[in-house]
Amino acid sequence: MTSSEPQPSTTAADTSAEAPAAPADRRRWYALAIVMTAAFMDLVDVTIVNIAIPSIKRDTGASFSSIQWITAGYALAFAAGLITGGRLGDIYGRKRLFLIGIGGFTVSSALCGFAADPEMLVASRILQGAMAALMVPQVLSIVHATFPAHERGKVFGLFGAIVGLGAVSGPLLGALLTGWNLFGLEWRPIFLINLPVGIAGLILGSKFISESKAPKALRLDLVGVVLVTLGLLMLIFPLTRGHELGWPVWGHLSMAGSLLVLLALVAYERRKTAKDGSPLIELSLFRVRSFAAGVAVQLTFGIGLGIFFLVWTLYMQMGLGWSELRAGTTGIPFSIAVSLAAGLSVQKLVPRFGRKVLQAGALLMIAGLLLYIWESERYGMGIAPWQMALPLVVMGAGMGLIVAPLTDAVLSEVPREHSGSASGLFNTVQQMGTALGLGLVSVVFFGVVDDGAARGVVGPAFAEAFQQSLWWVAGVLAVIFVLMFALPARPKVHVEGSIDEDPADGPTPPEGDTAKEPALTR
Repeated sequence: MTSSEPQPSTTAADTSAEAPAAPADRRRWYALAIVMTAAFMDLVDVTIVNIAIPSIKRDTGASFSSIQWITAGYALAFAAGLITGGRLGDIYGRKRLFLIGIGGFTVSSALCGFAADPEMLVASRILQGAMAALMVPQVLSIVHATFPAHERGKVFGLFGAIVGLGAVSGPLLGALLTGWNLFGLEWRPIFLINLPVGIAGLILGSKFISESKAPKALRLDLVGVVLVTLGLLMLIFPLTRGHELGWPVWGHLSMAGSLLVLLALVAYERRKTAKDGSPLIELSLFRVRSFAAGVAVQLTFGIGLGIFFLVWTLYMQMGLGWSELRAGTTGIPFSIAVSLAAGLSVQKLVPRFGRKVLQAGALLMIAGLLLYIWESERYGMGIAPWQMALPLVVMGAGMGLIVAPLTDAVLSEVPREHSGSASGLFNTVQQMGTALGLGLVSVVFFGVVDDGAARGVVGPAFAEAFQQSLWWVAGVLAVIFVLMFALPARPKVHVEGSIDEDPADGPTPPEGDTAKEPALTR
């Protein structure tokens, strides 16, 4: 496999014996702090937006379809650009793409914060997702290129802690920033807070991050990116607008046509593989049974999460009439349960019980959903946050049992030379699932809300729609439970970078490597 792209005269992989080997060199730890802060900024941004959605709707008069696109647009742009972002970093330099990404993310955050109308906010969120797709894949690639294998266990432990911290602090930070109404800006500080962080990341990153490139980076597959994006837009756009527009004929034709576009993508990727060996999607990976099943699990899981988190926010704030702070603090037990269960599953449970831990996680999430439905029906509009704690803890524990070991379970049988492509595709599919789930909210949630509003019972209508949506999510998790039988009974569990490496290879990640970001973050 060859590449016509110019190769660097000196890369981080070439000099890996110099920088990371010197114990006195603290630059790599400064670089780590910078890229981890950027990852944290991206993680928090998603949960902050969910909490602020009702405030955004009140302030801008956004329609329900615009609300969906504020979240789905970000996920779609992130998904479409994730693999390409990683490959651009391999070709043109990970530091360079990281700085472009964090700079663009900062600018798009400012555009979101100063958006004059819902349309500008949606467009800015799509741009923000595209910039995140340039920034996020470089985080773990920079870690690979900067730290030797024996230090990466500690580094990825820190990354896991950042993920947990982002999950816990995001809703609370979003609730505080929105509830405080700083300078009369309503919801806008949730985006504007990224500006000082992003500017500091740009300045410090240019000083402390070392440049690195892949020795044999693959070519870009722009046609593949266009086909993926077009196929998803043709499917998701009619889903989000269909209910509002009365399900027009063109919407059904567009959704049917999206399948043809995705089939064309498969045919093109086969041809691209035979031609130059640099497809966007490595189709041979789907011959690995555990990977094919894992991608199906990840896609389905993303759909369930996309539905749940949006309708949960709308239920608490627009249905029950809770403040942002009350809704944000209600989710804290869930986030803590996810973090604790995730650590327990990887360190203790999966090495002993294997795949059964992931399946137990799916069953726990179903149990939590059924308990939530029962409590919502029993207590009605008078339900209190403490009454939600038990189903949220059960759901969070189940989710933690799944998200932490799932990546290793899916990638454990993938040939090592394809691990970078597999990791990037795996995370991309999860983002696609999230965008699809957000699109499906118009089907499973807003139809019930509109019917209730027509009867003049808005609050109870939100509660009824929430309960119906949870039944859908429970059905999705039942499908996930069955799909998990195709995963390895005893998946390998390892910290990335701790596997045996050829010392001559250096710590450079595989070609096309992208960040193995846990599913929890989206």
